[in-house]
Order: sequence, then structure tokens, then C-alpha cells
Amino acid sequence: MTPPRRVDLPGALGARLARMPWVHRILAENLLRRRSEDADADHAAAQWLERGDRTIELPFVPARLLMHDTTCGPALVDLAAMRSVIAQAGGDPRRVVPGLRVDVSTDHSIAVDSYGTRGALAANLAAEMARNAERFGLMKWAGSAFPSLHVHPPGTGIMHTINLERLATVVSRETWHGQEWLFPDTLIGTDSHTPMINGIGVLGWGVGGLEAESVMLGMPVTLRVPEVFGVRLTGRLRPGVTATDLALTVTQMLRGVRLDGRFVEFFGPGVSTLSAGTRAVVANMAPEFGGATGYFPPDDAVIAYLRATGRAEKDVLQAEDYLRTQQLWFDSEAAPDYDRVLHLDLGSVVPSIAGPHRPQDRIARAALPASGSKRPVAIAAITSCTNTSDPRLLVAAGLLARNAVARGLSVPPWVKTSLAPGSPTAALLLERAGLREPLEALGFAIVAYGCTTCIGNSGPLAPGADTMLNPVAVLSGNRNFPGRVHQAITDSYLASPPLVVAYALAGDFNVAIETDPLGSPLGVARVFLRDIWPSESEIDGALAAAANPADFEAAYAAAEASPAWAALPAASGPLYPWDDASTYLRPPPFVTAAAPQRLGRFTAHPLLVLGDDITTDHISPAGAIPRHGEAGRWLIERGERADDLNVFSARRGNWDVMLRGLFTNPSVRNLLAADIPPGSTIHAPSGDVLPLWQAATRYAAEGDSVVVVAGDRYGMGSSRDWAAKGQYLLGVRAVLAAGFERIHRSNLCNMGILPLELPAPLSLGSGDRIEIDMPEDALAPSAPCAVRVHHADGRIHAFAARAAVETLAEVRVLKAGGLLPLMLRASLTAS
Repeated sequence: MTPPRRVDLPGALGARLARMPWVHRILAENLLRRRSEDADADHAAAQWLERGDRTIELPFVPARLLMHDTTCGPALVDLAAMRSVIAQAGGDPRRVVPGLRVDVSTDHSIAVDSYGTRGALAANLAAEMARNAERFGLMKWAGSAFPSLHVHPPGTGIMHTINLERLATVVSRETWHGQEWLFPDTLIGTDSHTPMINGIGVLGWGVGGLEAESVMLGMPVTLRVPEVFGVRLTGRLRPGVTATDLALTVTQMLRGVRLDGRFVEFFGPGVSTLSAGTRAVVANMAPEFGGATGYFPPDDAVIAYLRATGRAEKDVLQAEDYLRTQQLWFDSEAAPDYDRVLHLDLGSVVPSIAGPHRPQDRIARAALPASGSKRPVAIAAITSCTNTSDPRLLVAAGLLARNAVARGLSVPPWVKTSLAPGSPTAALLLERAGLREPLEALGFAIVAYGCTTCIGNSGPLAPGADTMLNPVAVLSGNRNFPGRVHQAITDSYLASPPLVVAYALAGDFNVAIETDPLGSPLGVARVFLRDIWPSESEIDGALAAAANPADFEAAYAAAEASPAWAALPAASGPLYPWDDASTYLRPPPFVTAAAPQRLGRFTAHPLLVLGDDITTDHISPAGAIPRHGEAGRWLIERGERADDLNVFSARRGNWDVMLRGLFTNPSVRNLLAADIPPGSTIHAPSGDVLPLWQAATRYAAEGDSVVVVAGDRYGMGSSRDWAAKGQYLLGVRAVLAAGFERIHRSNLCNMGILPLELPAPLSLGSGDRIEIDMPEDALAPSAPCAVRVHHADGRIHAFAARAAVETLAEVRVLKAGGLLPLMLRASLTAS
């Protein structure tokens, strides 16, 4: 048998290879493998690898694409609408088809309606299927219309856990251009936490849904040679310090550096002391610490993880051989040429939580003082891919629960408890370890294998909790922006799974968790955290006794064979049959080849003036749709039940709903004037305070342009492209901000909206106008843009902003009026 081909990295790069960051080595392999087939790859390889030009744009082609149901939903709506447009123009709609492997999880829409009992899982799954049948039907249609797309049905798990436990190969063996090749497993994903896979040495990062659509249809990911910051780890974690504590420490440290989307890579002797699970927890937080990646090069720990998760031995051996011979294997003594090096002694990490509003706001657990005022813990959730994908953290939570039950502790009735692991393998592990029952005894029954509380699908609070003063959420998630976890909860704290259980037992966030008792059962001495916290040897023993590599194939096979999914009706054929009466799926108005570009010289009214740290949750919510809001009223008028309008993330296929939900988060403040309700603005010519969509409609009818002005870190959080699509539908021509988060900036460009970086914050009021001069022929990466602010009192403030445009590919997209018009025109021309 002829062995598969491979790029000879050591032969091609020589002594230089050992000095390159590992992520650069993988990007170099991608270019070298494609240079004989792709002129752009050949040019980039020559400029960067041979001449050292790091300003070159790299056309990166990932091996695969990963999506979840609430990002794939809008993407599939776009693709289905593109097929309809092409068919109406007399073209072949089947030209719109993914050209690479696409895996879609169904994990983002399940809500915690039932909890506390073993039957909660089945009840929540049934409710999810009933609520989302139409949207899931679109996904099933796509699975038949697009041969390379595979949908993993509800109950299979969270996308990043599925990726870790099942999809990732570390080294791929595939037929490529008619020949079998070995090459590094790489991917992009439509979720900002895609870098979790960096924990096992697979290079991947998050992108917006629009960029994913372009990759599906054959366009490469275009990026400049990335700057790589190296984080040198030394020492080892102390007993009692969890992977969560390390992740929160790294997040706080790197947010202070201002990464601005740079690649991050971990190196040094401390890496070798960390398990693959711990590395994945840290890597998952890449968007929280501001990086595109959080890469850990592969080593023995990764090989052990592949075996522990049931990968075939021949594939494991092949991966190790390839990685070693290609110099992609981790060397703890190596010191590559990083653009900047930071240092962290693992021994300095202490037990921590983060909150109340941002994941980087870490607090040492021992520094949490008691307070005289009671702050009830209304939600205690073991949730999210971040922490439930590491079996060590789940076992630690189970052992703490077992120890608490043995001492007679219980959880107060106002605490809504839930356990939503990353995959069904967790149930088998906990069952075999004897830990599922004590968790259930404290109310931590498995409610779903999905994101649930972490993304705001927490369901209603426990009876009576909604009337309590200052309720708090404690969750093992990755984000805690105000109102994200639950609309009635402003303050949320991120914590490790065992600490979540401890706070549930206390029932009050203002206990001094290190020194105050968690409870005093009748006839029993007071019980403290130290009394029930499991030792490292306890955790090691439970893991060793309960782990079984055969669990993974069995659990996933059972989930994939879902009878409910098999019975779900779905259309077939090349065109999706749109239903004009649907409140879930409607072809959006921005899927058109006729969209004009939004560049040029124009004067605009500020539609919104916002402060720092406006997240994509603030812009385009994902949680429950309130009945009294603009979106809720629209749905009720069309016959939807007022007591079950579903969540915004499930309605992303309906542009009318999403438009009416923009900026309605209760913590959003429109600084144009005092006391403007969330989701509203002042229509400057009339002075009327209107919902955003109504004001935008009036401005458009009057022929007036609008812009959005914001502070620093605009677009933090989830990758959701609707945060940019929504601003497009509001008619926004440019967003002026002190700083942009990476994915949202890219999404704005892909919707044809010009992102402009301000040299200093702007203070504006109603009646002020902004003149922008960015002609098409002057647009270039980082080009200066003349801006003049015409204040209502006659003052004029002139300055130069920077076009936050990174590549020539983004310039081309902006000139075309957006990525969708660009792709549609290309498809129509080809047809």
C-alpha cells in the first residue's frame, strides 16, 4: 500500500522551523501543501516563508467547519435564500453547496424548564423538539441538500465537547486532490469558543457566520501572518486549585495586555504538568482573554487523551509519528520567536471566581468577605463546554456533593440547580463513579447535553426567587454579562463546578465561602467548605475507577440514533419551501445581489451612542423573548402564544423578530440623552423617542444616513453575526468605536458596514451629526478616514479615524456592499 503523502516541513523550512511558533508551523504546512494548486497560496508562501514578509495575507483553507444550531440556522437561511435568488434568475441553485466537511451540533436552544429530577432531561428534550421543529426541519433539509453537511441531533452534546471527544483527529488522513495525504487537523467554527480544541493541539478559531458561509462556498479564510504572543508556564498547580481557577487567572492576566485578536500560544515546562482537559478549559476562554487562539502544542498528554476517548490505536500511533517527524510535537525547553512573551507561575494560581459582570474580573476565593445583606443564590448551574468537558471538574463536583449529602446538607428551595454536561459520556462516567445519585440528591440532575444557562436558556427561576432582592447566579460558564444568564439577574459569578455546588448549599452569595459554614444540619456540627472539598487523591481514584474509553462510541451512537430526530418531518429537494406565514424562517432582505455599498462621503445622525464593553448579547440577545417587547408583540400579533415565545437564538431565521430585539438588553444605555429606554433612540429631526427599528425606518424614508458610536471593546462576547446583520437592517453605514472585538469587527465588514476606530471617545447628543469621508478608491487596510462632528450648537470637531479593516479581502467585500452580494454575484455569473 502506498503511504499517504505529506509536506516535509523540516526539509522545506530547515533550521528556521524550530524557531517558529507552533501555530505558524501549521499555517506554513497549509500554504506549502496547496502552493502547487493555488496561486495565492504559492505567492503567500514565497513572500512569508522565503522572504520573511509578515505583512502578507495568508489564504488559509481549514480541513473542516464546525457550527451550532443557532449560528447554522441564519447561515442555512442565507444559503437557502441564495439558492432561491439564483433559481429565480434562471441559474442552477445547486451551485450553492458547501465544499468542505461541515458538522452542526444542536446544543444552543434547549432550555432548563424542568430541573431537579432525573426526568428533567427527557422533559426538556421533548420541549425543545416541540418548540423548534420548524427550525430543525430546515437543518434536516440542509443535511440532505448539502452532502458534506452532517447534523448531530439534540442530545448529542455541546459542539466543543463533541469536537474534543469525537470529531478532532489532531492529524487528518484524507483524500485531497485525488491523492491521500496526512496533514494537521484544522478548523474554523461559528462560535467564539472554537479555540477550546487548541487544548489538544488542533488549530482552530472562531469566525462569524458570514465568514463561515464564504468558506463553505470555496473562499479561503484570509488573514495577515498573525502576531503570536507566547505565555510561558512554569511550576505546577497547587492541590485544590482547579482548571477553572487557572482559566480565570489567564483571562484576567491577558485582558490586561490588550491582545486585539492576536494568536496566543502556551509554552514552557509548566505545560507538561497540565492534563489535556485542563488545557482545553484554558483554551476555551480565548475570546474572554481577547485572543483568536489559546494554543497548546500536542504532546504525550494529548496522545493519552486520544486513547482515553476511544480513538483507534492505529490513528493514535499515526498521529504521534506524524507530529514528531514534522516537528509539530511539543518541546518543553523550546523558546520560539514570539512577538511578545508573558510569564505565569502555575504555583501562584489560587482558587477564584469571576464577576459580577465580566469574566476577566477575577476575585480570589479567600478574598470574598461576608456581608450583612443577604444576596440569594437564585441560580446554581454546572453548565457550559468550558468546564463540563473536563471530567476532572465533573468528578470533583460529584465528590463534593457526595460528601455534603453524607453530612446532611441540602440546598434551599429558592436555588434553581442544574447540571448540563457537554456530552452524554458524562452520565456514564458519573454513574460508574457513584456520583450521579448524590448530585441528584442536591438537585443537580442532568437537565440537558447543551449550553442551557451559560447562554441564557436558564428557564424560569424557582418559585419565590423572582421576588427576592438582588438575586445572584453562580455558574461554571464562560460569560456573565448583565442579563445574559437570566433577564432578572444582573450579577453573575463564574466558578468551578464544585464551587457551584458549594454556593448552592449556602444559598446566599454573601457568605464568606472559605470561613463561614455552608450549613448546620440538625444534630450535626457546622459544615465548612474545607470539610467537603475533595482531595486530589479522591479525584484521581474516582477517575481511574470510572473512566472507560468504550463509553464514547456507545454514548454518541445512542444519541445519533435519536428516534425523535428520525421522525421529524423535513423537506427535500434543492430548494427550501418557504412558508409566508412562518414566524421562524423567512428569506432575509440582505440576501440580494443588488445591495449598494455604504462607503463614500456622507453626513449621518448617530442612531445610538454607547459606552464601553457593549457585547453581542447587548446588541442581539439570545435569551427568552419578553411578551411586552417589540419582538414579542410582533409574534403575538401573528398568533404565537404569549407564555412561550421561545428564545431569540431560536428565532434568528426571522429577520423581523431579530430587528425588533436589537439593543433591548436592560443594561444598554443610549447616551444620546438621559432615560432613553433600551432598544430605543431619539429621532433627531422630530425629537420623538422611538423603538430603534421605527426610528431607522423614518430616517431611511427621509433619505438620512445613520451611524452607531461606541466605546472600547465593542462587540465582546459571542460570535453571532446577527449583531452585525441587525445593524445592517437599521441602515447603519459605519460604526465608530474606541476599539472593536475581533469577530464582530469582521462581521461588520462582511455586512458592508465600515468599522472606524476613534482616536478618542466621542461625546454626542441628539441633533449632533457626523460627517464621514471614506471614498471607495481611498479604502485600504488601516486607511485614515476624515471625520467631522457637527454639533447642534454649531461647533465642529474634525479628526482622522482609522478604518478598522485588516485585509484586502475585507476591502473587496466592503466595496461590493457585503459578502452575501459578492458571493451571489459570483454564483449568478457562474450560472
